[in-house]
Amino acid sequence: MTAGAPTTAAAPVPGTTAVFVRLKLALLRNGLRQSAKRKAAYIASGVIALLFGALQLVGLIALRGSEHAATVVVLLAAVLGLGWAVMPLFFPSGDETLDPTRLVMLPLRPRALVRALLAASLVGIGPLFTFCLALGSVIAVAHSAAAAVVGVFAVALTLLLCVALARAVAGANVRLLTSRKGRDLAVLSGLVIAVGIQVVNFGAQRLSSAGGLGRLDPVADVLSWLPPASAIGAVDAVSDGAYVRGAAQSLLAVAALVALLWSWERSLVKLMTSPDGSTLAASEPARKESSAGLGGRFLPEGRTGTVILRSLRYVWRDPKTKAAWVTSLAIGLIVPVFNAIQGSGTIYFACFAAGMLGIQMYNQFGQDTSAFWMVAMTISTTRDAYAELRARALALLLITLPYSALVTVVTAALVDNWAALPEALGLSFGLLGAMLATGAVASARFPYSIPQNSAHKNVAPGQAGLAWISILGGMIAAALLCAPLLTLTIWLHVASAQSWSWIVLPLGAAYGALISWAGVRFAAPQTAARLPEILAAVSKG
Repeated sequence: MTAGAPTTAAAPVPGTTAVFVRLKLALLRNGLRQSAKRKAAYIASGVIALLFGALQLVGLIALRGSEHAATVVVLLAAVLGLGWAVMPLFFPSGDETLDPTRLVMLPLRPRALVRALLAASLVGIGPLFTFCLALGSVIAVAHSAAAAVVGVFAVALTLLLCVALARAVAGANVRLLTSRKGRDLAVLSGLVIAVGIQVVNFGAQRLSSAGGLGRLDPVADVLSWLPPASAIGAVDAVSDGAYVRGAAQSLLAVAALVALLWSWERSLVKLMTSPDGSTLAASEPARKESSAGLGGRFLPEGRTGTVILRSLRYVWRDPKTKAAWVTSLAIGLIVPVFNAIQGSGTIYFACFAAGMLGIQMYNQFGQDTSAFWMVAMTISTTRDAYAELRARALALLLITLPYSALVTVVTAALVDNWAALPEALGLSFGLLGAMLATGAVASARFPYSIPQNSAHKNVAPGQAGLAWISILGGMIAAALLCAPLLTLTIWLHVASAQSWSWIVLPLGAAYGALISWAGVRFAAPQTAARLPEILAAVSKG
């Protein structure tokens, strides 16, 4: 430096935490600038979430002084923590900052990175919604000055515990969340939500008929010792004068937060120092799949075995197909079982499983998406189309037939009506055959594309009408095809000939086999003749 040269003070370097908070705000701002639709969706979801949070806050404040207020807020805190724990597994792409692999090349120490990411995680609609619930819970149970002081720390602890729990789970499963299996979990999130709604509905009905919230007091007493519910439980304990219990519950929440942050830091260390699949040696021997496989051992030779194996692999590997199958399997069991447990079900609800599984036969070619052109190249005659459709129907039967029988047996056991088991099985088999028949025809006449770039869209834009005609029209036709079996069953009951109800089982099985064969035979020439139209329809999305 020369003499007399002016000296300039170095600009202050912002801390890592401040940089990450500003980065999170920039990500949100730039994301909203991408399109008007995305901005409108984000604003609408934010308004709805904040409005719901405000209503929950008002409702929790209204619980103040209620006999079961502590039970409600403790259970709410437990459910809130569970939601934050599973959120990264089912919505891995919901927050770009959930993937710390984008930061591994930066010169950052894990502990500083944990602090920065934790602070950045507090920016968003989710943390604000959680803050509203935690604040309302504290207000509902804080009835003294000491409880109010503890409540301030409880709100902060609850919020930090929820965010840290989500981050720790995401850090421990980051390899999973960025892989195909992680995308599978995202697709299956709809199933978890649907099943969860059924469970909540069942629980609410049981509570309303069994004495109200008082039956949940023992559950709340246990959960009040589990973070983050223990932070809210500490406020209630201090309000009742149980200072030792309140201090213990608060210490449990603090210890859980420290453990989560430590686990998160360890995950970041492992992530930044251990090699992944892209850095492993290319010469490592790859696992080879057996050429025989399942098809060479149990399935027939030729086109039939090949198509069956391909269909089963789609069920296991393709996220959309797997989600559809798991949803059908779960709901097909939930509906008859839950109705039986509530005392309002009959064994005939078991037919719901056959109906749900039979839907998988619809839009068979759309499930192949643009890859259907390879299948279309192998279909040149009606005989080829018949062999293709028949093998696809057989692949479905390998799963649907035993599962429908299992659900029927379970329902018969729950409703204690073993005498009606044969006719219920016969109706299920007949319905399944009718669904396979109408599904084969609908696949040939009304194919539509299934988008693969969206986890929550099952129909390409402009093809919703085709989907409704295919599924709804096919189900109505299947119900009409089952009319002879239904008529026979009703007549046996009206004529007081229940001793002959067993005949519905062999007749239903034979009728289902016959009608499914006829449907496949009828759809085969239409499939062969309409291959160009089918290929254009399923490749649209």
